[in-house]
Amino acid sequence: MTEAYIVDAVRTAGGRRNGKLAGWHPADLGGEVLNALVDRTRIDPAAIDDVIMGCVTQAGEQAFAFARNAVLASRLPDSVPAVTVDRQCGSSQQAVQFAAQAVMSGMQDMVVAAGAESMSRVPMFSNITLHQEKGIGTGPMSERIKVRYGVQSFSQFEGAEMIARKYGFDRETLDRFALLSHQRAAAAIRAEVFDAEIIPIKIESPEGVEQHVQDEGVRFDTSLESIGSVKLLRSDGVISAANASQICDGASGALVVSERALKAHGLTPIARIHGLTVTAGDPVIMLEEPIRATRKALERAGMKIEDIDLYEVNEAFAPIPLAWLRQLDADPEKLNVNGGGISLGHPLGATGTKLMATLIHALRARGKRFGLQAICEGGGTANVTIVEAL
Repeated sequence: MTEAYIVDAVRTAGGRRNGKLAGWHPADLGGEVLNALVDRTRIDPAAIDDVIMGCVTQAGEQAFAFARNAVLASRLPDSVPAVTVDRQCGSSQQAVQFAAQAVMSGMQDMVVAAGAESMSRVPMFSNITLHQEKGIGTGPMSERIKVRYGVQSFSQFEGAEMIARKYGFDRETLDRFALLSHQRAAAAIRAEVFDAEIIPIKIESPEGVEQHVQDEGVRFDTSLESIGSVKLLRSDGVISAANASQICDGASGALVVSERALKAHGLTPIARIHGLTVTAGDPVIMLEEPIRATRKALERAGMKIEDIDLYEVNEAFAPIPLAWLRQLDADPEKLNVNGGGISLGHPLGATGTKLMATLIHALRARGKRFGLQAICEGGGTANVTIVEAL
């Protein structure tokens, strides 16, 4: 079986809801990532075997073969195929894993794994609520599922509260983690560490044209007091909008290739795929699955958590990475070293390759070798990818 290499990994800077990226059609935003990967690697775009693109809310402007529309909105020739993946928050991480599997099988040599999501233009859950408002269908959960699990719906918000209760995380603990996320992201921006991974997006406004190159959601002057003042999502809970991931617009992508493609196109890899794992578990508590997935990933790779130099564990809600740290006995100084979804935003379908870009570039900048990325996902699934920086 051949190896799978990543030649480049890029992302847009995040845009806040109705912020700087809200004027961009999501297909065009995805197209910009495809253009950037071609420009930065100088590959012949016609040599791309496939584009696999994550997107969660596939409705409206993100409907109807969204990945294919991103290709048509790019400078790639229309001979390049594309497919859209929905594994909820891990959609574009799964795109990386599908791309790697295609390359490792020997069936394809050059695949783009990417993701795009405009949470401003296609609001979260609108693919469900718009049908409900029109009286079409009964929703994604059948009566059989409700009876099996004894709930009327699966809620990520409730899952996060359940994890906080299970592990005894009070609000102050979660808020302190949120503060650290903003502090690390702010420090990373000041040190210009994201420059290697962020592609500029042109923004036109009445004031003129600018290049969007800085994550819009980072609060440079936030404090524990200001985070603690945000209203709880449930009066008897501990989760607030301030210790959960930010709604975000963005796109990201990575070019995954075989050794044959490296030689044929004169490419230099920045990372090698070292391990691919996906697991599933309890859909009610839902967001705890990265713990089991990480254990399985490490076992399959013949590694221990101490062998990993940096971790990216998606900050969907603060209890998720905190529970992961505790159960894996992992080093908090290696976790989300440049901030995470609480500060930088969580653009759903784009988050997987966004975190991959950040992880690989952070490993290379620090002269480190192995990185592990884990994402909790709706329905109780989780992806874990281990990469080796080159």
